[in-house]
Amino acid sequence: MSEKHTHAENAAHTHILADGTPYTHTHNAAHPHRHENTKAVLNRMSRAIGHMESIKKMVEDGRDCSEVLIQIAAVRSAINNIGKIILEDHISHCLVDAIETGDEQVLADLNDAINKFIK
Repeated sequence: MSEKHTHAENAAHTHILADGTPYTHTHNAAHPHRHENTKAVLNRMSRAIGHMESIKKMVEDGRDCSEVLIQIAAVRSAINNIGKIILEDHISHCLVDAIETGDEQVLADLNDAINKFIK
């Protein structure tokens, strides 16, 4: 299912990267913001949030630290995979649109986001 968002010209909005870092950028009004995998991303985020709630309960219940760490690693992996899906969507749609319209700021924003994401 394809979703289209149109942002007001130069209206800044913020994304939260996988490491929790806020990332603010703007879109040119001519740049349609389409996401093919929005539903999949939201479903995966819901699962990761549920998993974190389970880990919180494990800590509250005094479960073994090794078990907790293994579960934290699983959530970290799930969050990284969510980021990969978003990045693939961004490259396939937003970046292609930006190249077609000559919007070089999107390239700079992508480089910045990638650097923060892979830290």
